[in-house]
Amino acid sequence: MSIFIIAEAGVNHNGSIELAKALIDVAAQSGADAVKFQTFKADKLVSKTAQKASYQKETTDADESQYAMIKKLELDERAHHALIDHCKKKNILFLSTAFDHESIDLLNHLGMEIFKIPSGEITNLPYLRHIGSLKKEVILSTGMATLDEIDAALHVLTTAGTAKEKITILHATTEYPCPIEEVNLRAMDTIRETFDIRVGYSDHTRGIEVPIAAAAMGASVIEKHFTLDRQMEGPDHKASLEPDELIAMVQAIRNIEKALGDGIKQPSPSEMKNIPIARKSIVASRAIQKGERLSAENITVKRPALGISPMLWDEIIGTIASKNYHEDEAI
Repeated sequence: MSIFIIAEAGVNHNGSIELAKALIDVAAQSGADAVKFQTFKADKLVSKTAQKASYQKETTDADESQYAMIKKLELDERAHHALIDHCKKKNILFLSTAFDHESIDLLNHLGMEIFKIPSGEITNLPYLRHIGSLKKEVILSTGMATLDEIDAALHVLTTAGTAKEKITILHATTEYPCPIEEVNLRAMDTIRETFDIRVGYSDHTRGIEVPIAAAAMGASVIEKHFTLDRQMEGPDHKASLEPDELIAMVQAIRNIEKALGDGIKQPSPSEMKNIPIARKSIVASRAIQKGERLSAENITVKRPALGISPMLWDEIIGTIASKNYHEDEAI
């Protein structure tokens, strides 16, 4: 099964439809399966007195409130229609994360078939119940969460009507950028084993090594932020990939997909021709006369593998030569 790669544009459009379309172009060029934005109403999402996260203060005006920052990044319904149309032209799936009930309804109305739940909403029961009631594919991020919190969220989603088979859980670490020593990729395996469910990874590290490693470890979904330029002003640009890096990451993941194979251990088609060259057979170590007893003194093992396998050594030792052999001739 192909790894589903989400190029996370998020709010890196800085409120510009043209920038958002340019991000879609990059995501499509990279070979990602989907490009994802964020859908929210600032009035529904955050109080006007809420402070910014420390990473947001470092990348935007520190004196500006979180409300003022995200108010500029809203996408209205007209913008959603424009972006969905552009995604269709570029043959890439449009996704967006809803952060409030009104936004969930909007995305459902627009026909979105996969709902991505961000880490911050994993303890939001009414929100989870709303998405669960839609009975659509769900991707649940679990940054900051414990196994008990994941279990509780799964219970809400499934009780609301979404089949467990439709849910993929993403391991994530909610810090931007995420320190490499806090990635804890093995937690992805723990989630898979604990809940017997599809797993993936949402990456916030710098670079592309970690999502590639997650792909090798069996992630079915990989999500990664990207931007047109890390130097742009905005809360998420600094922890995002630039276009050439996104392209390199997707190509590497596609190569990992091919390399993972089917798990059956057998000679591959390309190596069959190398078996006789690389393996050995039993040969005469010197000239042997017909009727002579074969022993460690007159036979040895050498390439190529055109005669009797050395695995039959014990059965050959002590037998009588049925013909004359010259040195290096296969027995």
